[in-house]
Amino acid sequence: MTTCIIAEKPSVARDIARIVGANSKQDGCLEGNDYIVTWAMGHLITLAMPEAYGFSAYKAEDLPIRPNPFQLIVRQVRKDKEFISDPAALKQLKVIRSCFDKADRIIVATDAGREGELIFRYIYQYLNCRKPFDRLWISSLTDKAIREGLSNLKPGSSYNNLYYSAKSRSEADWLVGINASRALSIARRGGYSLGRVQTPTLAMVCRRYIENRAFSSVPYWKLSALMEKEGVPLKTIGITDYESEASAQTAFAALRSQSRLQAESVARKAGHTSPPLLYDLTALQKEANRRHGFSADKTLSIAQSLYEKKITTYPRTGSRYISEDVFEEVPALLRKIGETLPTPLNRHSVDNDKITDHHAIIPTGETPSGLSADEVTVYQMVVARFVEAFSPDSEEERMQVRFTDGTNAFTWKACRQISLGWKAVQKDKATEVEKKEDGDEQVLSSLPNLAEGENLPILDAEITEHKTKPKPLYTEATLLSTMENAGKDVEESDKRKAMAECGIGTPATRANIIETLILRDYIRRDRKSIIPTEKGLAVYEIVKDKRIANAEMTGSWELTLAAIEAGQMPPEKFTQGINSYVGTICEELLSLAPEQKSYPTYRCPKCGNESVGIYAKVAKCRHEGCDFHVFREVCGTLLTEDNIRDLLTTGRTTILKGLTSKAGKKFNASLVQNEDYTTSFEFENRKGKPRGR
Repeated sequence: MTTCIIAEKPSVARDIARIVGANSKQDGCLEGNDYIVTWAMGHLITLAMPEAYGFSAYKAEDLPIRPNPFQLIVRQVRKDKEFISDPAALKQLKVIRSCFDKADRIIVATDAGREGELIFRYIYQYLNCRKPFDRLWISSLTDKAIREGLSNLKPGSSYNNLYYSAKSRSEADWLVGINASRALSIARRGGYSLGRVQTPTLAMVCRRYIENRAFSSVPYWKLSALMEKEGVPLKTIGITDYESEASAQTAFAALRSQSRLQAESVARKAGHTSPPLLYDLTALQKEANRRHGFSADKTLSIAQSLYEKKITTYPRTGSRYISEDVFEEVPALLRKIGETLPTPLNRHSVDNDKITDHHAIIPTGETPSGLSADEVTVYQMVVARFVEAFSPDSEEERMQVRFTDGTNAFTWKACRQISLGWKAVQKDKATEVEKKEDGDEQVLSSLPNLAEGENLPILDAEITEHKTKPKPLYTEATLLSTMENAGKDVEESDKRKAMAECGIGTPATRANIIETLILRDYIRRDRKSIIPTEKGLAVYEIVKDKRIANAEMTGSWELTLAAIEAGQMPPEKFTQGINSYVGTICEELLSLAPEQKSYPTYRCPKCGNESVGIYAKVAKCRHEGCDFHVFREVCGTLLTEDNIRDLLTTGRTTILKGLTSKAGKKFNASLVQNEDYTTSFEFENRKGKPRGR
């Protein structure tokens, strides 16, 4: 009996082929020992675009477009100005068809997750295959894991609900993306791209950016007093924020007149802190962004590479826990990575009920070799977190004292470390985190003995001026957190379980959503921050109050998809809901009035008429027979209306910053009008060669 095994990538196929003895290399597959092992090269088959259903032109009366059934086509690539079937995909599909035809049964070895399932099912459906198939479901690519997986294959039908969820997600993204983009493009007579997940994400970035920029900082004043007890300096902070310096000075005078503070209440308590949970993909991406500046997409690529090199487990996981059976292997894994921990091991990250398709990302115990510097960085993060997670809790004694001068109240907080526990693994980093958690808490080797009612003399006192701060701009780490919580600002903690279940996107797709928005020039990276572009802000202003931009709505769809995957909801019900939703967003967007922005006209430097108008992509003379024009996009920068006005009225713009040369280098320059009505750059110390626009 001949068995065909289909993997997602050639590298995985080669590992499986070696284990099953398929050592004869063919074009697009490996054969031997009654096995044929082939691979898919990602999404070979996709949903057809509207043109396949006869909707080439953008017409309001055609919306919403709701294919029934959806058509599948071979992955498309752009050639010149058209899309054609990817020649590489066609070639590999021909190989897969041949492999399926030769086989008596199929083993599905695409990545064990929603997208991996969809990749195979779309190929299977497109090729009209009817052969029986089983599922290889593994969390790591070590030889041991592959052998165990092949010995414990599950019927393909066991994963039907996973496929229904993946198919529903794929079709929903098509329905929302195609219809919303066309509706807005028709209403506003331009080219727009909207999406089920990308638009709420854009809205979050824009909203935070606008709030941050519009924030007006307000000053306030605080009092502090320095005392001493048993040789320990006690810097107490006043609990009142004074809105005026005068009121702060009044309170300060009262404080100085007292010369001492009384301990009103003293709280002292020993406690312990559990180690952080193991990494899921989103937690790993956030930490790598915070500590090393890695983008979410870069971290995913590295984690995938480490998985394919067999040294860490499957990366696209949404769980931060391991199961009891994996916990039994932890002592052996710790020995393999050269670590010994006190027993019993900490069980904080062990919970069978919190495992999704895959457990948390952990090392496999295989010896790493040939890793890049970035791969070493992420691997060491995974190993350090693995060791932390099974180390003992840390123990601390905390003390909080409330003082009073009879009118104003002051607090003093301190902490004494009893045992480091898990914090010893990355001692410097743990201390840094502690400081951020509570900047007012003193860390001491011993705590002073203080009794309620005790008076301490004031050694020094001062007034300090502070300013209110806006919510910071998003970094990739904080944006991932907000996506995870469907747009709600929930601090990262184990208490956010309910919100985490209905985030927008999934751990596997969030990095791609961010990259898509960057690719479409809706958002950009600005040092460590993520900010909207002018184009992104323009789209946000149009859709900000529409359902397409509602993050919680998108989060609820993710919950529904999870219910389909769990077999708790028929996919037809989800489809009905999405179809209704698509109808609503089309109505909302089509009802938008065409933009009635009235641009002023300027005198044309070439023909002299008051006839130069500013448009989305160009400023041009409308006088018959005059061809004067200036394109608004210059070296990757969009000229603002003020830039165009300056150019037309004074012959030059102000310095344009962040221009990008053909070699990809950034530079700053003014754009100047030449005598022949072309434009050129002028640098601070020299003139550039004229470049016609």
